[in-house]
Amino acid sequence: MAESIEFVPAEYSHRTQPESTAQEMLRCGPADIDRLADAGLPFEVRSGVRHFDVNDLYNLGMYSGRGNTQPELAFRMLFRFAGRPVDDLLREKTWDFKVTLDCVACEGEAPWRFAAPDAARFGGRVAGGQAPQASTGSAHYQAKVTTLGARTPLLSAQLRRLTRDYLDSGYRWQMIPVAMQADYELVHALGATSCIAASLLLAERFRSAGYRAEAKRGWFCGVLGGALDLPHACVEVVDDDGALKTVDIAKAQLAARLSPDTGDFQELCLGSIYNKVIPSTACGNASFGQHECGSRQPVQVRADIRSMQGS
Repeated sequence: MAESIEFVPAEYSHRTQPESTAQEMLRCGPADIDRLADAGLPFEVRSGVRHFDVNDLYNLGMYSGRGNTQPELAFRMLFRFAGRPVDDLLREKTWDFKVTLDCVACEGEAPWRFAAPDAARFGGRVAGGQAPQASTGSAHYQAKVTTLGARTPLLSAQLRRLTRDYLDSGYRWQMIPVAMQADYELVHALGATSCIAASLLLAERFRSAGYRAEAKRGWFCGVLGGALDLPHACVEVVDDDGALKTVDIAKAQLAARLSPDTGDFQELCLGSIYNKVIPSTACGNASFGQHECGSRQPVQVRADIRSMQGS
């Protein structure tokens, strides 16, 4: 199992999860953890207890093949919609969108910068959504966000070829810290990929081919009753017809891994939009939030996004 993934390099690793959490996530016992550590799973010992990086644990579970680990169960839950007819992903949908911004090492009152939802970019709308006022410690944002889907497949044969080349390249999707995802050359050199790293690299290839393209961040919604607070990104590119299209390369890759029955959804990811994604104003390797207090610690952004009744 340990040989199937690339562990997070030390400069990006945060080994905060105790061994009890590792056993729970991987559905295994102490002897299994011993074997994983002997095989190279990085850890730190604090107060006599081994601690691990949560990304390493997630990836071990995801590729374990056991079928009962927390990551495998979560993955199947996350993508169960991808095997269903895609019509439900095209209709209008409204979300109760709430975000809390926490400056964990705040150095005083200062303005906040928040990359707000930008649903209007693809035909949606935002109601409310007042920008956070200057404050200390934490801030909040709330809005009603309406999204919709549309079939707008990539027309450019060159863009489709570059996208297919990436999907066929054999990069292995892994959970990766956001800071490391921005170092997309390192991620791909390890044979791994993630939504931000993939989008940054694919956008670069689109630009090299002469197209206007940018990796953009957003939120993936409607999982497990609320938001799955994972960093999400896709590529936005101006196609040959002059229209702005999205390429959700990581979701296409993950859906393909889940089942061959997800072909319609995979095709939707190659140019079209669907209602489970809320785009933001943030570019692919930027943070959703900043606090201008002078602290060097990144702002923690927690999203709670719930489907509104009847939408």
